[in-house]
Amino acid sequence: CFVAGAMDFDDLLYYTNLLLRDNPEIRRHYQEYFRYILVDEYQDTNFAQHLIVSQLCGDAHNLCVVGDDAQSIYSFRGANIRNILNLKKSYPDLRIFKLEQNYRSTQNIINAANSLIAKNKEQIPKNVFSRNDIGARIEVVQSYSDYEEAFLVANRISQLKMRNHDSYDEYAVLYRTNAQSRILEESLRKRNIPYRIYGGLSFYQRKEVKDAIAYFRLSINPDDDEALKRVINYPARGIGETTVNRLMRCAMDNRVSAWAILNNIDKYDTGLRQAAINKLLSFRDMIAEFIEMNRRGDDAESVARAIITRTQLLSSLISDRTPESISKQENLQELLAGVKEFIANKTEEGSESLSLVDFLSEVSLATDQDSDEVSEERITLMTVHAAKGLEFSNVFIVGVEEELFPSAMSCDTLSAIEEERRLLYVAITRAKSHCMISYASSRFRNGQTKTCSPSRFLKDIDPRYLALSAGNDFARPDSFINPIDNYRESMRPRVERATRSTPSPFSAHSNVTPTPSSSSAGDEDLHSASELSEGMRIEHSRFGKGDITEIDRSAADVRITVEFDTVGVKKLLLKFARFKIISQ
Repeated sequence: CFVAGAMDFDDLLYYTNLLLRDNPEIRRHYQEYFRYILVDEYQDTNFAQHLIVSQLCGDAHNLCVVGDDAQSIYSFRGANIRNILNLKKSYPDLRIFKLEQNYRSTQNIINAANSLIAKNKEQIPKNVFSRNDIGARIEVVQSYSDYEEAFLVANRISQLKMRNHDSYDEYAVLYRTNAQSRILEESLRKRNIPYRIYGGLSFYQRKEVKDAIAYFRLSINPDDDEALKRVINYPARGIGETTVNRLMRCAMDNRVSAWAILNNIDKYDTGLRQAAINKLLSFRDMIAEFIEMNRRGDDAESVARAIITRTQLLSSLISDRTPESISKQENLQELLAGVKEFIANKTEEGSESLSLVDFLSEVSLATDQDSDEVSEERITLMTVHAAKGLEFSNVFIVGVEEELFPSAMSCDTLSAIEEERRLLYVAITRAKSHCMISYASSRFRNGQTKTCSPSRFLKDIDPRYLALSAGNDFARPDSFINPIDNYRESMRPRVERATRSTPSPFSAHSNVTPTPSSSSAGDEDLHSASELSEGMRIEHSRFGKGDITEIDRSAADVRITVEFDTVGVKKLLLKFARFKIISQ
Protein backbone atom coordinates (compact mmCIF):
# COMPACT_ATOMS: atom_id res chain seq x y z
CA CYS A 1 0.00 0.00 0.00
CA PHE A 2 2.79 2.42 0.90
CA VAL A 3 4.63 1.88 -2.38
CA ALA A 4 1.39 2.36 -4.30
CA GLY A 5 0.57 5.53 -2.37
CA ALA A 6 -2.60 3.93 -1.04
CA MET A 7 -4.17 3.14 2.33
CA ASP A 8 -6.53 0.40 3.40
CA PHE A 9 -9.16 0.89 6.10
CA ASP A 10 -6.99 0.27 9.16
CA ASP A 11 -4.26 2.53 7.68
CA LEU A 12 -6.79 5.35 7.45
CA LEU A 13 -7.60 5.00 11.15
CA TYR A 14 -4.02 4.44 12.30
CA TYR A 15 -2.44 7.33 10.42
CA THR A 16 -5.30 9.70 11.24
CA ASN A 17 -4.49 9.04 14.90
CA LEU A 18 -0.79 9.74 14.30
CA LEU A 19 -1.62 12.87 12.32
CA LEU A 20 -3.76 14.33 15.12
CA ARG A 21 -1.46 13.14 17.93
CA ASP A 22 1.82 14.43 16.50
CA ASN A 23 0.65 17.65 14.83
CA PRO A 24 -0.91 20.11 17.33
CA GLU A 25 -1.68 22.72 14.66
CA ILE A 26 -3.58 20.24 12.49
CA ARG A 27 -5.37 18.83 15.55
CA ARG A 28 -6.40 22.34 16.63
CA HIS A 29 -7.60 23.16 13.09
CA TYR A 30 -10.01 20.22 13.04
CA GLN A 31 -11.11 20.78 16.63
CA GLU A 32 -12.22 24.28 15.60
CA TYR A 33 -13.66 23.07 12.29
CA PHE A 34 -15.78 20.32 13.92
CA ARG A 35 -17.28 22.13 16.91
CA TYR A 36 -19.87 19.45 17.73
CA ILE A 37 -19.48 15.73 17.15
CA LEU A 38 -22.21 13.09 16.99
CA VAL A 39 -21.27 9.40 16.74
CA ASP A 40 -23.93 6.83 15.95
CA GLU A 41 -23.71 3.10 16.88
CA TYR A 42 -20.96 3.88 19.39
CA GLN A 43 -21.00 0.34 20.76
CA ASP A 44 -19.47 -0.78 17.43
CA THR A 45 -16.45 1.54 17.53
CA ASN A 46 -12.93 0.19 17.90
CA PHE A 47 -10.08 1.63 19.96
CA ALA A 48 -8.62 3.67 17.08
CA GLN A 49 -11.99 5.30 16.37
CA HIS A 50 -12.38 6.10 20.07
CA LEU A 51 -8.99 7.86 20.08
CA ILE A 52 -9.84 9.88 16.97
CA VAL A 53 -13.09 11.09 18.57
CA SER A 54 -11.28 11.96 21.79
CA GLN A 55 -8.66 14.04 19.95
CA LEU A 56 -11.25 15.87 17.86
CA CYS A 57 -13.27 16.76 20.98
CA GLY A 58 -10.32 18.30 22.77
CA ASP A 59 -11.22 20.22 25.91
CA ALA A 60 -14.64 21.34 24.63
CA HIS A 61 -16.24 17.93 25.19
CA ASN A 62 -19.03 18.79 22.75
CA LEU A 63 -19.67 15.13 22.13
CA CYS A 64 -22.91 13.18 21.74
CA VAL A 65 -22.91 9.43 21.14
CA VAL A 66 -25.84 7.13 20.43
CA GLY A 67 -25.60 3.41 21.05
CA ASP A 68 -26.90 0.31 22.73
CA ASP A 69 -24.37 -1.77 24.61
CA ALA A 70 -26.80 -4.72 24.48
CA GLN A 71 -26.26 -4.81 20.70
CA SER A 72 -22.46 -4.87 20.69
CA ILE A 73 -21.86 -7.99 18.57
CA TYR A 74 -18.91 -7.15 16.32
CA SER A 75 -15.81 -7.84 18.41
CA PHE A 76 -14.51 -10.06 15.59
CA ARG A 77 -14.28 -6.86 13.53
CA GLY A 78 -12.46 -5.04 16.32
CA ALA A 79 -15.44 -3.41 18.04
CA ASN A 80 -14.76 -2.73 21.74
CA ILE A 81 -17.81 -2.64 24.02
CA ARG A 82 -15.74 -0.89 26.71
CA ASN A 83 -15.73 2.27 24.57
CA ILE A 84 -19.37 2.82 25.51
CA LEU A 85 -19.30 1.16 28.94
CA ASN A 86 -16.37 3.31 30.13
CA LEU A 87 -17.32 6.53 28.37
CA LYS A 88 -18.19 8.21 31.68
CA LYS A 89 -14.62 7.62 32.89
CA SER A 90 -13.31 9.55 29.88
CA TYR A 91 -15.95 12.27 30.30
CA PRO A 92 -16.96 12.57 34.01
CA ASP A 93 -19.60 15.20 33.20
CA LEU A 94 -21.32 12.88 30.75
CA ARG A 95 -25.12 12.88 30.90
CA ILE A 96 -26.94 9.68 29.95
CA PHE A 97 -30.42 9.75 28.44
CA LYS A 98 -31.99 6.29 28.28
CA LEU A 99 -34.45 5.77 25.42
CA GLU A 100 -36.13 2.73 26.91
CA GLN A 101 -39.42 2.47 25.02
CA ASN A 102 -39.42 -0.10 22.22
CA TYR A 103 -41.93 0.75 19.49
CA ARG A 104 -41.37 -2.40 17.44
CA SER A 105 -42.10 -5.53 19.44
CA THR A 106 -44.85 -6.92 21.61
CA GLN A 107 -44.53 -6.74 25.40
CA ASN A 108 -43.86 -10.47 25.67
CA ILE A 109 -40.95 -10.37 23.20
CA ILE A 110 -39.37 -7.40 24.99
CA ASN A 111 -39.83 -9.01 28.42
CA ALA A 112 -38.23 -12.24 27.20
CA ALA A 113 -35.29 -10.35 25.68
CA ASN A 114 -34.86 -8.32 28.91
CA SER A 115 -34.76 -11.46 31.03
CA LEU A 116 -32.08 -12.88 28.74
CA ILE A 117 -29.77 -9.86 28.63
CA ALA A 118 -30.13 -9.30 32.39
CA LYS A 119 -27.74 -12.25 32.88
CA ASN A 120 -24.86 -10.19 31.42
CA LYS A 121 -22.61 -8.47 33.96
CA GLU A 122 -20.98 -5.99 31.57
CA GLN A 123 -23.79 -3.60 30.65
CA ILE A 124 -25.39 -0.24 31.26
CA PRO A 125 -28.53 -0.97 33.34
CA LYS A 126 -31.75 -0.11 31.57
CA ASN A 127 -35.42 -1.12 31.59
CA VAL A 128 -36.64 -1.50 28.04
CA PHE A 129 -40.44 -1.64 27.79
CA SER A 130 -43.19 -1.77 25.19
CA ARG A 131 -46.69 -0.37 25.19
CA ASN A 132 -47.71 -2.56 22.26
CA ASP A 133 -50.01 -5.57 22.67
CA ILE A 134 -48.87 -8.26 25.07
CA GLY A 135 -48.60 -10.69 22.16
CA ALA A 136 -47.94 -14.40 21.96
CA ARG A 137 -45.21 -16.10 23.94
CA ILE A 138 -41.98 -17.09 22.18
CA GLU A 139 -42.22 -20.64 20.86
CA VAL A 140 -39.37 -22.97 21.79
CA VAL A 141 -39.40 -26.03 19.55
CA GLN A 142 -37.28 -29.15 19.71
CA SER A 143 -36.66 -31.21 16.56
CA TYR A 144 -35.03 -34.61 16.15
CA SER A 145 -32.40 -33.43 13.65
CA ASP A 146 -31.33 -30.41 11.63
CA TYR A 147 -33.18 -32.05 8.71
CA GLU A 148 -36.49 -32.07 10.60
CA GLU A 149 -35.82 -28.60 12.03
CA ALA A 150 -35.61 -27.11 8.53
CA PHE A 151 -38.87 -28.73 7.43
CA LEU A 152 -40.55 -27.74 10.68
CA VAL A 153 -39.64 -24.09 10.07
CA ALA A 154 -40.91 -24.26 6.46
CA ASN A 155 -44.19 -25.81 7.63
CA ARG A 156 -44.63 -23.19 10.34
CA ILE A 157 -44.09 -20.40 7.83
CA SER A 158 -46.75 -21.93 5.57
CA GLN A 159 -49.20 -22.17 8.48
CA LEU A 160 -48.67 -18.56 9.56
CA LYS A 161 -48.91 -17.32 5.97
CA MET A 162 -52.24 -19.07 5.49
CA ARG A 163 -53.56 -17.80 8.82
CA ASN A 164 -52.34 -14.19 8.71
CA HIS A 165 -52.23 -13.57 4.94
CA ASP A 166 -49.18 -11.33 5.40
CA SER A 167 -46.34 -10.88 2.93
CA TYR A 168 -43.39 -13.30 2.76
CA ASP A 169 -41.28 -10.16 3.20
CA GLU A 170 -42.43 -10.16 6.84
CA TYR A 171 -40.67 -13.49 7.58
CA ALA A 172 -37.02 -14.03 8.47
CA VAL A 173 -35.02 -17.12 9.41
CA LEU A 174 -31.89 -16.32 11.42
CA TYR A 175 -28.94 -18.64 12.01
CA ARG A 176 -25.55 -18.40 13.71
CA THR A 177 -23.40 -19.60 10.78
CA ASN A 178 -23.77 -19.34 7.00
CA ALA A 179 -23.39 -23.10 6.56
CA GLN A 180 -26.80 -23.64 8.18
CA SER A 181 -28.56 -22.14 5.17
CA ARG A 182 -28.18 -25.21 2.89
CA ILE A 183 -30.74 -27.44 4.55
CA LEU A 184 -33.09 -24.50 5.14
CA GLU A 185 -32.93 -23.56 1.45
CA GLU A 186 -33.73 -27.14 0.49
CA SER A 187 -36.78 -27.32 2.75
CA LEU A 188 -38.12 -23.99 1.47
CA ARG A 189 -37.68 -25.04 -2.15
CA LYS A 190 -39.61 -28.25 -1.51
CA ARG A 191 -42.49 -26.20 -0.12
CA ASN A 192 -42.26 -23.71 -3.02
CA ILE A 193 -41.59 -20.89 -0.56
CA PRO A 194 -39.62 -18.06 -2.23
CA TYR A 195 -36.58 -16.83 -0.30
CA ARG A 196 -33.56 -14.53 -0.52
CA ILE A 197 -30.18 -14.72 1.20
CA TYR A 198 -29.59 -11.33 2.78
CA GLY A 199 -26.03 -10.02 2.83
CA GLY A 200 -24.63 -13.13 1.18
CA LEU A 201 -24.98 -15.81 -1.45
CA SER A 202 -27.21 -18.85 -1.48
CA PHE A 203 -25.35 -21.99 -0.49
CA TYR A 204 -24.51 -23.36 -3.94
CA GLN A 205 -23.39 -19.93 -5.18
CA ARG A 206 -20.58 -19.58 -2.62
CA LYS A 207 -17.10 -19.77 -4.14
CA GLU A 208 -15.77 -22.67 -2.07
CA VAL A 209 -18.90 -24.71 -2.81
CA LYS A 210 -18.72 -23.90 -6.54
CA ASP A 211 -15.06 -24.99 -6.53
CA ALA A 212 -15.97 -28.36 -5.00
CA ILE A 213 -18.90 -28.77 -7.42
CA ALA A 214 -16.52 -28.04 -10.32
CA TYR A 215 -14.31 -30.94 -9.19
CA PHE A 216 -17.43 -33.12 -8.91
CA ARG A 217 -18.39 -32.18 -12.48
CA LEU A 218 -14.88 -32.93 -13.77
CA SER A 219 -14.92 -36.40 -12.21
CA ILE A 220 -18.08 -37.14 -14.20
CA ASN A 221 -17.35 -35.23 -17.39
CA PRO A 222 -13.64 -34.38 -17.75
CA ASP A 223 -14.38 -32.60 -21.04
CA ASP A 224 -16.10 -29.82 -19.08
CA ASP A 225 -13.58 -27.06 -19.91
CA GLU A 226 -15.39 -24.48 -17.78
CA ALA A 227 -15.03 -26.62 -14.65
CA LEU A 228 -11.45 -27.57 -15.53
CA LYS A 229 -10.35 -23.97 -16.00
CA ARG A 230 -11.93 -23.02 -12.65
CA VAL A 231 -9.98 -25.53 -10.54
CA ILE A 232 -6.86 -26.45 -12.51
CA ASN A 233 -4.83 -24.21 -10.19
CA TYR A 234 -7.05 -24.17 -7.13
CA PRO A 235 -5.83 -24.83 -4.54
CA ALA A 236 -2.60 -23.42 -5.96
CA ARG A 237 -0.41 -26.09 -7.58
CA GLY A 238 1.95 -23.89 -9.60
CA ILE A 239 -0.03 -23.89 -12.85
CA GLY A 240 0.11 -20.26 -13.95
CA GLU A 241 -2.27 -18.27 -16.12
CA THR A 242 0.08 -18.42 -19.12
CA THR A 243 0.13 -22.23 -18.94
CA VAL A 244 -3.67 -22.41 -18.72
CA ASN A 245 -4.13 -19.98 -21.62
CA ARG A 246 -1.78 -21.98 -23.86
CA LEU A 247 -3.57 -25.21 -22.94
CA MET A 248 -6.97 -23.72 -23.75
CA ARG A 249 -5.73 -22.12 -27.00
CA CYS A 250 -4.29 -25.45 -28.12
CA ALA A 251 -7.59 -27.18 -27.34
CA MET A 252 -9.53 -24.54 -29.28
CA ASP A 253 -7.20 -24.68 -32.28
CA ASN A 254 -7.53 -28.46 -32.46
CA ARG A 255 -11.27 -28.47 -31.70
CA VAL A 256 -10.91 -30.83 -28.75
CA SER A 257 -11.34 -30.44 -25.01
CA ALA A 258 -8.50 -29.48 -22.70
CA TRP A 259 -8.81 -32.94 -21.14
CA ALA A 260 -8.10 -34.53 -24.53
CA ILE A 261 -4.91 -32.45 -24.74
CA LEU A 262 -3.87 -33.52 -21.23
CA ASN A 263 -4.36 -37.18 -22.09
CA ASN A 264 -2.15 -36.95 -25.22
CA ILE A 265 -0.02 -33.91 -24.50
CA ASP A 266 2.97 -35.27 -26.46
CA LYS A 267 0.89 -35.25 -29.66
CA TYR A 268 0.05 -31.55 -29.50
CA ASP A 269 2.20 -28.46 -29.85
CA THR A 270 1.30 -26.62 -26.66
CA GLY A 271 4.46 -24.52 -26.53
CA LEU A 272 4.86 -25.46 -22.86
CA ARG A 273 8.07 -26.31 -21.05
CA GLN A 274 8.52 -29.69 -19.42
CA ALA A 275 8.15 -28.30 -15.88
CA ALA A 276 4.71 -26.90 -16.74
CA ILE A 277 3.76 -30.13 -18.51
CA ASN A 278 4.68 -32.17 -15.44
CA LYS A 279 2.35 -30.08 -13.26
CA LEU A 280 -0.48 -30.50 -15.77
CA LEU A 281 0.06 -34.27 -15.84
CA SER A 282 -0.03 -34.41 -12.04
CA PHE A 283 -3.41 -32.65 -12.13
CA ARG A 284 -4.61 -35.03 -14.85
CA ASP A 285 -3.64 -38.10 -12.81
CA MET A 286 -5.56 -36.81 -9.79
CA ILE A 287 -8.75 -36.20 -11.82
CA ALA A 288 -8.31 -39.64 -13.42
CA GLU A 289 -8.49 -41.21 -9.94
CA PHE A 290 -11.89 -39.58 -9.35
CA ILE A 291 -13.12 -40.65 -12.78
CA GLU A 292 -12.15 -44.24 -11.98
CA MET A 293 -14.06 -44.12 -8.67
CA ASN A 294 -17.21 -43.06 -10.54
CA ARG A 295 -16.63 -45.68 -13.25
CA ARG A 296 -16.44 -48.55 -10.79
CA GLY A 297 -19.66 -47.42 -9.08
CA ASP A 298 -18.48 -45.85 -5.82
CA ASP A 299 -21.29 -43.95 -4.09
CA ALA A 300 -21.51 -40.16 -4.07
CA GLU A 301 -20.25 -39.74 -0.52
CA SER A 302 -17.11 -41.81 -1.08
CA VAL A 303 -16.20 -39.89 -4.23
CA ALA A 304 -17.05 -36.47 -2.77
CA ARG A 305 -15.03 -37.14 0.38
CA ALA A 306 -12.07 -38.36 -1.69
CA ILE A 307 -12.22 -35.22 -3.84
CA ILE A 308 -12.35 -32.84 -0.86
CA THR A 309 -9.41 -34.67 0.75
CA ARG A 310 -7.20 -35.31 -2.30
CA THR A 311 -7.55 -31.79 -3.74
CA GLN A 312 -6.87 -30.24 -0.30
CA LEU A 313 -9.84 -27.94 -0.73
CA LEU A 314 -10.49 -28.12 3.01
CA SER A 315 -7.00 -28.59 4.42
CA SER A 316 -5.75 -25.52 2.54
CA LEU A 317 -8.17 -23.42 4.62
CA ILE A 318 -7.53 -24.93 8.05
CA SER A 319 -4.38 -22.93 8.87
CA ASP A 320 -6.26 -19.66 8.39
CA ARG A 321 -8.43 -18.95 11.45
CA THR A 322 -10.11 -15.79 10.14
CA PRO A 323 -13.94 -15.71 10.32
CA GLU A 324 -14.11 -15.84 6.51
CA SER A 325 -11.91 -18.94 6.32
CA ILE A 326 -13.82 -20.68 9.11
CA SER A 327 -17.08 -19.96 7.28
CA LYS A 328 -15.63 -21.52 4.10
CA GLN A 329 -14.57 -24.61 6.03
CA GLU A 330 -18.07 -24.94 7.49
CA ASN A 331 -19.60 -24.61 4.02
CA LEU A 332 -17.44 -27.42 2.60
CA GLN A 333 -18.31 -29.62 5.57
CA GLU A 334 -21.97 -28.80 5.03
CA LEU A 335 -21.65 -29.80 1.36
CA LEU A 336 -20.37 -33.20 2.49
CA ALA A 337 -23.25 -33.35 4.96
CA GLY A 338 -25.61 -32.79 2.03
CA VAL A 339 -24.02 -35.67 0.10
CA LYS A 340 -24.23 -37.95 3.15
CA GLU A 341 -27.86 -36.99 3.69
CA PHE A 342 -28.59 -37.68 0.01
CA ILE A 343 -27.11 -41.19 0.33
CA ALA A 344 -29.02 -41.90 3.56
CA ASN A 345 -32.37 -40.81 2.10
CA LYS A 346 -31.91 -42.70 -1.17
CA THR A 347 -30.76 -45.85 0.63
CA GLU A 348 -33.77 -45.89 2.97
CA GLU A 349 -36.07 -45.30 0.01
CA GLY A 350 -34.55 -48.33 -1.72
CA SER A 351 -33.22 -46.28 -4.62
CA GLU A 352 -30.08 -47.40 -6.43
CA SER A 353 -29.37 -43.85 -7.62
CA LEU A 354 -26.48 -43.25 -5.23
CA SER A 355 -23.80 -41.95 -7.60
CA LEU A 356 -22.27 -38.51 -7.75
CA VAL A 357 -24.15 -37.99 -11.04
CA ASP A 358 -27.44 -38.48 -9.19
CA PHE A 359 -26.42 -36.03 -6.48
CA LEU A 360 -25.41 -33.39 -9.02
CA SER A 361 -28.74 -33.84 -10.79
CA GLU A 362 -30.46 -32.62 -7.61
CA VAL A 363 -27.92 -29.86 -7.03
CA SER A 364 -28.39 -28.54 -10.57
CA LEU A 365 -32.07 -27.94 -9.81
CA ALA A 366 -31.09 -25.93 -6.73
CA THR A 367 -28.53 -23.82 -8.61
CA ASP A 368 -31.02 -23.19 -11.44
CA GLN A 369 -33.43 -21.74 -8.89
CA ASP A 370 -30.66 -19.65 -7.37
CA SER A 371 -30.03 -17.95 -10.68
CA ASP A 372 -33.66 -17.00 -11.27
CA GLU A 373 -34.20 -13.29 -10.72
CA VAL A 374 -37.57 -12.89 -9.06
CA SER A 375 -39.12 -9.66 -7.92
CA GLU A 376 -41.89 -11.28 -5.90
CA GLU A 377 -42.10 -11.14 -2.13
CA ARG A 378 -39.70 -13.54 -0.43
CA ILE A 379 -38.75 -14.61 3.07
CA THR A 380 -35.27 -13.61 4.23
CA LEU A 381 -32.52 -15.99 5.34
CA MET A 382 -29.51 -14.46 7.09
CA THR A 383 -27.03 -14.70 9.92
CA VAL A 384 -27.94 -12.93 13.15
CA HIS A 385 -25.03 -10.54 12.61
CA ALA A 386 -26.52 -9.46 9.28
CA ALA A 387 -29.96 -8.96 10.87
CA LYS A 388 -28.89 -6.13 13.19
CA GLY A 389 -30.94 -3.03 12.47
CA LEU A 390 -33.70 -4.92 10.61
CA GLU A 391 -37.19 -5.94 11.72
CA PHE A 392 -39.78 -8.53 10.67
CA SER A 393 -43.21 -9.50 11.89
CA ASN A 394 -42.19 -13.16 12.14
CA VAL A 395 -38.71 -14.31 13.15
CA PHE A 396 -37.41 -17.89 13.35
CA ILE A 397 -34.10 -18.43 15.18
CA VAL A 398 -32.68 -21.88 14.39
CA GLY A 399 -29.85 -23.96 15.83
CA VAL A 400 -29.94 -22.52 19.36
CA GLU A 401 -27.70 -25.25 20.73
CA GLU A 402 -24.52 -25.55 22.77
CA GLU A 403 -21.34 -25.13 20.68
CA LEU A 404 -23.38 -23.55 17.88
CA PHE A 405 -25.17 -20.72 19.69
CA PRO A 406 -23.06 -19.94 21.72
CA SER A 407 -20.36 -20.81 19.23
CA ALA A 408 -17.73 -23.31 20.37
CA MET A 409 -15.14 -20.68 19.44
CA SER A 410 -16.67 -18.17 21.84
CA CYS A 411 -16.45 -20.13 25.08
CA ASP A 412 -12.95 -19.13 26.18
CA THR A 413 -13.90 -16.10 28.21
CA LEU A 414 -16.85 -14.66 30.08
CA SER A 415 -16.85 -11.60 27.78
CA ALA A 416 -17.13 -13.86 24.70
CA ILE A 417 -20.08 -15.70 26.25
CA GLU A 418 -21.73 -12.39 27.04
CA GLU A 419 -21.34 -11.25 23.42
CA GLU A 420 -23.01 -14.47 22.25
CA ARG A 421 -25.85 -13.72 24.67
CA ARG A 422 -26.12 -10.22 23.20
CA LEU A 423 -26.27 -11.82 19.77
CA LEU A 424 -29.34 -13.85 20.77
CA TYR A 425 -30.83 -10.69 22.30
CA VAL A 426 -30.44 -8.97 18.91
CA ALA A 427 -32.06 -11.95 17.16
CA ILE A 428 -35.12 -11.97 19.45
CA THR A 429 -35.65 -8.21 19.21
CA ARG A 430 -35.83 -8.34 15.40
CA ALA A 431 -39.36 -9.77 15.83
CA LYS A 432 -42.39 -7.53 15.92
CA SER A 433 -45.18 -9.99 16.74
CA HIS A 434 -44.05 -13.61 16.48
CA CYS A 435 -40.79 -15.29 17.42
CA MET A 436 -39.85 -18.97 17.33
CA ILE A 437 -36.62 -20.50 18.65
CA SER A 438 -35.68 -24.03 17.60
CA TYR A 439 -32.95 -26.51 18.40
CA ALA A 440 -32.20 -30.04 17.22
CA SER A 441 -31.30 -33.16 19.19
CA SER A 442 -28.74 -34.12 16.53
CA ARG A 443 -26.94 -32.15 13.84
CA PHE A 444 -24.48 -33.10 11.10
CA ARG A 445 -21.35 -31.05 11.80
CA ASN A 446 -17.66 -31.48 11.03
CA GLY A 447 -18.25 -34.63 9.04
CA GLN A 448 -20.36 -36.55 11.53
CA THR A 449 -23.74 -36.62 13.22
CA LYS A 450 -23.45 -35.18 16.72
CA THR A 451 -25.85 -35.23 19.65
CA CYS A 452 -26.84 -31.68 20.60
CA SER A 453 -28.10 -30.08 23.78
CA PRO A 454 -30.19 -26.91 23.98
CA SER A 455 -28.29 -23.66 24.44
CA ARG A 456 -27.65 -22.44 27.97
CA PHE A 457 -29.21 -19.14 26.88
CA LEU A 458 -32.67 -20.70 26.72
CA LYS A 459 -32.47 -21.24 30.47
CA ASP A 460 -31.63 -17.54 30.85
CA ILE A 461 -35.05 -16.54 29.47
CA ASP A 462 -37.86 -16.27 32.01
CA PRO A 463 -40.15 -19.28 31.29
CA ARG A 464 -43.21 -17.06 31.74
CA TYR A 465 -42.52 -15.66 28.28
CA LEU A 466 -41.99 -19.00 26.53
CA ALA A 467 -44.34 -21.55 24.97
CA LEU A 468 -42.78 -25.01 24.90
CA SER A 469 -43.64 -27.69 22.35
CA ALA A 470 -44.86 -31.03 23.68
CA GLY A 471 -42.07 -33.35 24.82
CA ASN A 472 -39.54 -30.53 24.81
CA ASP A 473 -36.28 -31.41 26.58
CA PHE A 474 -36.02 -27.75 27.51
CA ALA A 475 -38.24 -28.41 30.52
CA ARG A 476 -35.84 -30.99 31.96
CA PRO A 477 -33.60 -29.54 34.69
CA ASP A 478 -30.69 -31.76 33.65
CA SER A 479 -30.74 -30.57 30.04
CA PHE A 480 -29.19 -27.18 30.75
CA ILE A 481 -26.13 -25.59 32.23
CA ASN A 482 -26.87 -23.38 35.22
CA PRO A 483 -26.49 -19.76 34.03
CA ILE A 484 -24.49 -18.93 37.17
CA ASP A 485 -21.89 -21.47 36.09
CA ASN A 486 -21.80 -20.35 32.45
CA TYR A 487 -18.11 -19.53 32.30
CA ARG A 488 -16.85 -22.48 34.34
CA GLU A 489 -18.99 -24.98 32.47
CA SER A 490 -18.24 -23.44 29.07
CA MET A 491 -14.57 -24.29 29.48
CA ARG A 492 -15.18 -27.97 30.19
CA PRO A 493 -16.03 -29.13 26.62
CA ARG A 494 -12.92 -27.38 25.29
CA VAL A 495 -10.70 -29.12 27.85
CA GLU A 496 -12.31 -32.45 27.02
CA ARG A 497 -11.80 -31.89 23.29
CA ALA A 498 -8.16 -30.99 23.89
CA THR A 499 -7.52 -34.24 25.76
CA ARG A 500 -9.11 -36.41 23.10
CA SER A 501 -7.36 -37.35 19.89
CA THR A 502 -10.06 -37.72 17.27
CA PRO A 503 -9.03 -38.42 13.66
CA SER A 504 -10.37 -35.86 11.21
CA PRO A 505 -13.16 -37.16 8.99
CA PHE A 506 -11.33 -35.47 6.12
CA SER A 507 -8.00 -37.16 6.80
CA ALA A 508 -6.41 -38.87 3.84
CA HIS A 509 -6.15 -41.99 5.99
CA SER A 510 -9.76 -41.87 7.12
CA ASN A 511 -11.59 -45.10 6.36
CA VAL A 512 -15.17 -43.84 6.48
CA THR A 513 -17.89 -46.16 5.30
CA PRO A 514 -21.19 -44.42 4.49
CA THR A 515 -24.07 -45.74 6.53
CA PRO A 516 -27.69 -45.75 5.45
CA SER A 517 -28.75 -43.77 8.49
CA SER A 518 -26.79 -41.86 11.10
CA SER A 519 -28.64 -41.84 14.37
CA SER A 520 -27.83 -40.45 17.75
CA ALA A 521 -30.57 -42.39 19.46
CA GLY A 522 -29.37 -45.65 20.93
CA ASP A 523 -32.80 -47.30 20.97
CA GLU A 524 -33.39 -47.00 17.23
CA ASP A 525 -32.98 -50.26 15.35
CA LEU A 526 -33.96 -52.27 12.31
CA HIS A 527 -37.32 -54.01 12.41
CA SER A 528 -38.93 -56.94 10.58
CA ALA A 529 -42.30 -56.71 8.85
CA SER A 530 -43.83 -59.04 11.44
CA GLU A 531 -43.20 -56.42 14.15
CA LEU A 532 -45.07 -53.72 12.30
CA SER A 533 -48.67 -52.90 11.51
CA GLU A 534 -50.50 -50.11 9.76
CA GLY A 535 -51.38 -47.26 12.09
CA MET A 536 -48.31 -47.89 14.24
CA ARG A 537 -46.49 -44.76 15.42
CA ILE A 538 -42.71 -44.60 15.07
CA GLU A 539 -39.86 -42.18 15.72
CA HIS A 540 -37.06 -41.67 13.18
CA SER A 541 -33.78 -39.86 13.96
CA ARG A 542 -33.95 -37.54 10.92
CA PHE A 543 -37.63 -37.37 10.03
CA GLY A 544 -39.14 -37.29 13.52
CA LYS A 545 -42.43 -38.91 14.51
CA GLY A 546 -44.91 -40.41 12.07
CA ASP A 547 -47.54 -43.07 11.42
CA ILE A 548 -47.12 -46.16 9.23
CA THR A 549 -49.85 -45.94 6.58
CA GLU A 550 -48.85 -48.90 4.39
CA ILE A 551 -46.66 -52.02 4.49
CA ASP A 552 -45.77 -53.34 1.02
CA ARG A 553 -44.75 -57.00 1.20
CA SER A 554 -45.15 -57.68 -2.53
CA ALA A 555 -41.45 -57.27 -3.38
CA ALA A 556 -38.47 -59.16 -2.02
CA ASP A 557 -37.54 -56.13 0.06
CA VAL A 558 -40.39 -54.89 2.24
CA ARG A 559 -41.19 -51.19 2.03
CA ILE A 560 -43.21 -49.11 4.46
CA THR A 561 -44.98 -45.82 3.82
CA VAL A 562 -44.82 -43.40 6.73
CA GLU A 563 -46.61 -40.09 7.08
CA PHE A 564 -44.29 -38.01 9.23
CA ASP A 565 -45.63 -35.08 11.23
CA THR A 566 -43.14 -32.61 9.78
CA VAL A 567 -41.52 -33.82 6.57
CA GLY A 568 -44.56 -35.50 5.02
CA VAL A 569 -44.84 -38.93 3.39
CA LYS A 570 -41.72 -41.09 2.99
CA LYS A 571 -41.35 -44.58 1.52
CA LEU A 572 -38.65 -46.49 3.39
CA LEU A 573 -36.89 -49.74 2.62
CA LEU A 574 -37.31 -51.76 5.80
CA LYS A 575 -33.90 -53.44 5.71
CA PHE A 576 -32.21 -50.00 5.94
CA ALA A 577 -34.69 -47.93 7.96
CA ARG A 578 -33.76 -47.49 11.62
CA PHE A 579 -36.45 -46.21 13.94
CA LYS A 580 -38.11 -46.66 17.31
CA ILE A 581 -41.64 -48.00 17.76
CA ILE A 582 -43.58 -45.59 19.97
CA SER A 583 -47.02 -47.17 20.09
CA GLN A 584 -49.12 -49.85 18.43
